[in-house]
Amino acid sequence: MRASSAHPRDLGLPSIYLHLLAEQLRSIGVDEKALLLRVGLDPARLDSLELRVTQSQAAEFVTRAIIESGEPGLGIMLAKELKLPLHGTLGTAVMSSNTLSQALELLTRYLSLRAPILQVHRSQEFEQEVFELRCRVDLGPVQNFLLDTVLFGVVCMGFQLLGNAGRGSTIRRRGPEPAYFQRFEDQIPARVRYNCETDALVIPADALNLPLRFSDEQLAASSRRQCEVALQQLNDDAGFTTRSRRVIETSHPFPPKLARVAATLFVSERTLKRRLQEEGSNFQSLVDAVRLERAAELLRDTHMNLGQIAEALGYADAANFTRAFKRWTQISPSAYRANHLKQLRNLGSL
Repeated sequence: MRASSAHPRDLGLPSIYLHLLAEQLRSIGVDEKALLLRVGLDPARLDSLELRVTQSQAAEFVTRAIIESGEPGLGIMLAKELKLPLHGTLGTAVMSSNTLSQALELLTRYLSLRAPILQVHRSQEFEQEVFELRCRVDLGPVQNFLLDTVLFGVVCMGFQLLGNAGRGSTIRRRGPEPAYFQRFEDQIPARVRYNCETDALVIPADALNLPLRFSDEQLAASSRRQCEVALQQLNDDAGFTTRSRRVIETSHPFPPKLARVAATLFVSERTLKRRLQEEGSNFQSLVDAVRLERAAELLRDTHMNLGQIAEALGYADAANFTRAFKRWTQISPSAYRANHLKQLRNLGSL
């Protein structure tokens, strides 16, 4: 996805969406792991509601996925898998809203948490509410995929919230109807019109007050507050430190070289070093921070021995890993794992 000069910031994309797309590829016989590795992404790190990948990596993976699968309808296939809990705090806030109107208001305000390159413009048209999607950046060949995913995904999620009462909406798409659409038409709970002037979701105004199936006022209020905090943090985290860390967190092989991270962010190594320094950071400290988090996770959640963990973290041997871990935490990896197991046993005895 090529950022325009007016909108140069890359706020990333939640990695869970690439994980879901990879699962769709596997279901139609594509080696999704090999494809992710060619893009430099670690398949084992993408199944997360928290991690984000850069727009450029996401765009490269989607482009290769469409080409290698020969399936231009991947966006609609992914849309059908977008269950609300997969959208993190925003999904929870939408799901627990009282009415469809409240849910759409949340989606309009906080869509950038999940798809920051899209904007929603809401307007009225006779007795209908129109939610138009516009792209903040030049998406190139993956624009149709993204609009398929979001527009058809929102309709499918609305059907989850409302059941049969959700029928009656219309999806408007610019351009002629693609040949692949007929294969998916009967799976979409809405009318779809092509050759329109905008890409939009149109909902009858009298449907906006329909109650949702999972409404919970207390949960909705707390989730909305969390969305507000997350939105502020996302906008604050637009610097090179956060963007570099996103690349490091999802890279394969790990740890990535400075040159690869710089190339992913479309800057020179010298510029990346300078920008990190200006933000009070440096590349090695970011790598070490991610290494420590991964090390703690592997020690807690797996039975891998120290040699295996060292290899996964890019160390020559267990001794080098042990020295680094003790430098970070003042405790050996074995002691850390033993303490964690002791805490679990103590909790189990309560």
